[in-house]
Amino acid sequence: MKTNIQFVQTETKLSAEQLVQKKLDKLENKYDWIISADVMFREEKSTNGEGKTCAIELSLPGPKIHASSNADSFEAAAAETVRDLEKQLKKRKAEMQSH
Repeated sequence: MKTNIQFVQTETKLSAEQLVQKKLDKLENKYDWIISADVMFREEKSTNGEGKTCAIELSLPGPKIHASSNADSFEAAAAETVRDLEKQLKKRKAEMQSH
């Protein structure tokens, strides 16, 4: 799987990049039909302390799937986003097996 990680309007954070890569590698081992992943980290001004956003789009057979989350750190946002993607992948796998 090809992975593209970008940090938009914020400095690159190596720990967040490594965490999301590790989690995406686990997803790829479980779902070998994932083609590529586009990851975007963005920092936004927020009054409630949650200004770190992680958005991930996965390319796979059929429509792409997308998830994003907002947390107080890039690592927490990435972990939550990957959990959301895994739920969608489970649904997609179930649909693929029923055909």
